[in-house]
Amino acid sequence: MAEPEAPQVEEEEEEELPAWSLPADAVERIGIPVEWPERVDREWAWGGSTGKGVKVCILDSGVEAGHPLVGEVAGAWAVSLGEDEQAIVEEDDQGDQCGHGTACAGIVRALAPDAELYSVRVLGAGYTGSGPVLLAGLRWSIEQGFHVINMSLSTTKKQFAAVLHELADSAYFRRTVLVASAHNMPVESFPWKFSSVVSVGSHELDDAFTLFSNPDPPVEFFARGVDLDVAWLGGSTIRVTGNSFATPHVSGFCALVLGKHPELTPFQLKNVLYLVSDNVGGGRG
Repeated sequence: MAEPEAPQVEEEEEEELPAWSLPADAVERIGIPVEWPERVDREWAWGGSTGKGVKVCILDSGVEAGHPLVGEVAGAWAVSLGEDEQAIVEEDDQGDQCGHGTACAGIVRALAPDAELYSVRVLGAGYTGSGPVLLAGLRWSIEQGFHVINMSLSTTKKQFAAVLHELADSAYFRRTVLVASAHNMPVESFPWKFSSVVSVGSHELDDAFTLFSNPDPPVEFFARGVDLDVAWLGGSTIRVTGNSFATPHVSGFCALVLGKHPELTPFQLKNVLYLVSDNVGGGRG
């Protein structure tokens, strides 16, 4: 019986790297120009920073531009859905519908006075909103390339969780930091439970700069959110409590850090927040 012939190889093919691999000649090109200190503390993280050059989006109920505690809003848009369920994003000529977004904007402004504030309205009067509008607003905001998106809201509807997860990951890889509030009730909601976002709950202390890292996630950080006076409609203020108002504190911290270290990725930024937390080594150094 004749033996089968071995396959003929006319020319040896060059071995290809697997997808997402790093060629040897690209190693020098991916250097990350961050000079890390021996100990990361708040002076290194944001000392001297005012958030200048950082674009912070308030994805919420709108923002009352010109409020004494908010000041200038660099841009404002409202999101709705057309008859064909396509997202409609238009310049917002109505402003805040219930005060919630203005409160969040005022907190960011107090901490990072030179950050650029933007408003994307996805909630209406009475804190009403829909999952599709939230998804459309978040998707559009990520596409704009904001550095930080403050999400003092969440949804308990599981049918939106998968798309929210995809959007959160998309933001992470595009170097947009999503800062999301945990639900005020012990229920499952999204997107704060996703590891690609910075999730925030409240603490009771009075200092706006007190930050704690949670050793038992999914809530990762605790910021001030109990009995604080915030900006409200008509140029007024109101006393509030909630994770919604802890969240913009952390957005403000992110703006301060990125104002000083714009090269940081969301992964690195989250580590900096951890290292400067009051219950971790670099808290008040």
